[in-house]
Amino acid sequence: MPQDAHTVLIRAEAADQPRPIWCVTAQDWRKAAGELPPIAVAFAEATGFRAEPGKVLVVPDSSGAIAGVLFGVEATPRDPLAFGKLATTLPAGDYRLASGAADPRLAALAFALGGYRFERYRSRNAPRPRLVVPEGVDEAALIRTVEAVALARDLVNTPANDMGPAELEAAARALAARHGAAIEVTGGDDLLAANLPMIHAVGRASPRSPRLIDLAWGEADAPKVTLVGKGVCFDTGGLDIKPSSGMLLMKKDMGGAASALGLAHMIMARKLPVRLRVLVPAVENAIDGSAFRPGDILRSRKGLSVEIGNTDAEGRLVLADALSLADEEAPELMIDFATLTGAARVALGPQLPPAYTDDERLAADLARHAASEADPLWRLPLWQPYAGMLDSPIADINNAPGSGFAGSITAALFLQRFVERAGAWLHLDIYAWNPSSRPARPEGGEAQTIRALDALLAERYG
Repeated sequence: MPQDAHTVLIRAEAADQPRPIWCVTAQDWRKAAGELPPIAVAFAEATGFRAEPGKVLVVPDSSGAIAGVLFGVEATPRDPLAFGKLATTLPAGDYRLASGAADPRLAALAFALGGYRFERYRSRNAPRPRLVVPEGVDEAALIRTVEAVALARDLVNTPANDMGPAELEAAARALAARHGAAIEVTGGDDLLAANLPMIHAVGRASPRSPRLIDLAWGEADAPKVTLVGKGVCFDTGGLDIKPSSGMLLMKKDMGGAASALGLAHMIMARKLPVRLRVLVPAVENAIDGSAFRPGDILRSRKGLSVEIGNTDAEGRLVLADALSLADEEAPELMIDFATLTGAARVALGPQLPPAYTDDERLAADLARHAASEADPLWRLPLWQPYAGMLDSPIADINNAPGSGFAGSITAALFLQRFVERAGAWLHLDIYAWNPSSRPARPEGGEAQTIRALDALLAERYG
C-alpha cells in the first residue's frame, strides 16, 4: 500500500512530548489564552496575533522551545478541512489537538490528508510533523481512509511511463492480495473473444496491451455492489490528437480507476457485508496504423453500434463495455468513476464533480454524506431531451455530438444507454486533480467522492 498513515498520525502512547494545538477564533482567543503559558500569551500579543482564519502562530516557552501552536479558525468553518494547513506549516515533531476544533475527526483527517507527499521520484524526503489521534476518534477508520486516498493519489501522480495498463493491473493485484479478493484479467485479442470489442478498439494502437481487470470480493449471496473505473493510462486523443497543452495532465486520465480501487480498499478493509466487484478497463489511447478512426462504427458488448464522432471521447467507449458486463448480473448498486469531460470542469470547476443518477434516495443520501465528510459533489440531471444529440444517421448512437453544448450531460446519457438491469446507477465525472494546493488537498492527484461514498455504503450495508 502507499503512504503509511503512521508517518502523519500517531497514538498518544507513542508520541514524543506532543505539543498542544489550540484552535481559536478572533472573538475568543484571549479567553482561551488562559490555557497558555504566560510567555506564550505575551509572545502572541507582541506579534499582533488576531486569530484570523488560517493564521498559524508557533509560540515558545521560557527556554525557547515550542510551547504550542495557535491556529485561527472560524466559529462556523467554511472549509471543514482547514486544519490540514498545519501539516504543511508546522516544524517536524509530534503534536496533539488541545481544544477548539469543531470536529476532531475531520481535523485529524485533514491533517493526515494534508501530510500526504508523493515522494517516489525525490532523492531526499524531509521529516514531517505528526498528530496524535484525538481521543474518541476511530483510529482504524481514520487510517483506512488515509490509505485509500493515498492509494488513489499515488496512482494518479505516477507518470504514464511507469503507470500503464500492466502497472495498473499490478496495483489491482496487490490490493486483491491484501484483502483476499479474486482477480481475473482479460487482455489483448482475448478481449475480442470475451466480447469486449470497444475496450480492444481503444487500446489496440498502443504497444501496451489493453485489458479488463475484474476483481471480486465478499460472499456470493451478499448485496452486489459494483464499481467501474475508467483506466485510460494516457490519452493522446487518438487520431483526433490533443494539442501538447491538452496532454500535459493526461497521466491522470486513469483517475476513475484509481478512485474505484481506493473505494474498494475502504470497503474491503471495513469488511462490509457486500459482494464487491471492481471492473477497470485499462488502456492507452495511442496512435499507429491500427488506431480506430473518426467515422468508424464499432460494435459494443451490448450490441449497440457506435459511430465514432471523435476518438478523443474514448473513455465512454471503454466504460460502455465494462458497464454492460457489470449490468448483466444486475447489481443492487453500480457506481462508475471517470475523468470523462472537460465540460464538467467548465460547469463546476475542478473542486466539485458532477454526479448523475435517477435514484432520488441515492442522490439525497449521497448529498448528505458529501456534506458531512467535506467531500463535495453536485448532482446534474440526466436530461433526456438532450439524448437526441447522440443520434447517428448510420449507427445506433454517436460517441461525441458535434454540438458544444451540455458535454458532461450527453456523456452521462451515452453511458446510461448501457445500463438497464442495475438496481441503481451512479455516474461521477471527476477531475481527480488539485490544480493548486489547499489545506488537506496538495497539488496533484486527488481521490474525489470516495469518502462520501464510503460513508454512504457503511450506512446502507454496515
